[in-house]
Amino acid sequence: MRRSTSTTVALFTAALTLAACGGGDDGGGGSGGGGGEAAEATSLADFGSMEELIEAAQAEGELNVIALPPDWANYGEIISAFEETYDIQVNSASPDISSQEELSAVEQQRGQDRAPDVLDLATAFARQGQAQDLLAPYQVQTWDEIPEGQKDPEGYWVNDYGGYMSIGCNDTIVGECPETLADLLDPQYAGQVALNGNPTQAGAAFGGVWAAALANGGSLDDIGPGIDFFVDLKDAGNFNPVESTPATIESGETPIVLDWDYLNASYQEGLAEIGTTWTVVVPSDGLFGGYYSQAISAFAPHPAAARLWQEFLYSDEGQNLWLAGGARPVRLPSMQEAGTADPEALAALPTVEGEAEFPTQEQEVAAKEVLTARWNEEMSG
Repeated sequence: MRRSTSTTVALFTAALTLAACGGGDDGGGGSGGGGGEAAEATSLADFGSMEELIEAAQAEGELNVIALPPDWANYGEIISAFEETYDIQVNSASPDISSQEELSAVEQQRGQDRAPDVLDLATAFARQGQAQDLLAPYQVQTWDEIPEGQKDPEGYWVNDYGGYMSIGCNDTIVGECPETLADLLDPQYAGQVALNGNPTQAGAAFGGVWAAALANGGSLDDIGPGIDFFVDLKDAGNFNPVESTPATIESGETPIVLDWDYLNASYQEGLAEIGTTWTVVVPSDGLFGGYYSQAISAFAPHPAAARLWQEFLYSDEGQNLWLAGGARPVRLPSMQEAGTADPEALAALPTVEGEAEFPTQEQEVAAKEVLTARWNEEMSG
């Protein structure tokens, strides 16, 4: 599926700061200001001004996005706001696919008008896309307010919004909801514990396994205990192989879901309307935080619109729209300092005990290799 606070917000954001076609194969598109090609633009300066970027994007008239469910981190409202603001049609394809499938779409649809212009990827997959020469560098106007650990130095990918791994639970079905990862092994949760995707392909599930590793003697250098935990969960009969979606959560098919806190929290209001109580806790025994990253396809059929989309997302308006969706936008520390963060949305963020750990690029690569080698074989059957 889609990528399928006792500790104060200030502490969280401080921790984050320390962390982490125009039809042709060449991705050519409309011209930016100053005579530069939009597909080659690496900053607003290559267009001349914001007005000229908007003009170039409106001449293209469309933007192709992929893997953006409307209920994921408030993307429905974000897309509508972009369309309204700039009078550009957003074509949203395959909302429920994984980060790996996004990269595959860039390769498979290269040179086609329907190919994705922009990507929203788990950071490990953003780095993979850069290594495969699938991404184009671009630095938005607010570049200097994005912490160094949260962006590629040249702008091939930039972290955008983040959160903590959490346990979502259908209290109406389960009765006594788990509060820690260790609780998930309790026999009362037989067949109930699900992930949001396959961790070898989906960032949310990847984070779930890493959180389990931290809760069971592992570390950012050793994800193995997390895999062992899920093997034990399967052997105990508690693991539910159904990959969670809003539909499986609403139906009760996946009554306990390990997922990002902003996604689990997003289900509460809708489920309450049908008489279901959905509780969300951030487990203290496996506290794991992570970001997703934005990137522009190197073969974007609408290269000016792609760059305008990035400018919008990293503006105060775009960042506050993610905040309204329960996610922590990457510019939150500077926005809090400037007083531009939405205070109500900020106050609504879930409570978290402790300080999250964030993996380095090398740790992500190593963990991904271990998962690829072990997960499908050990969890099958």
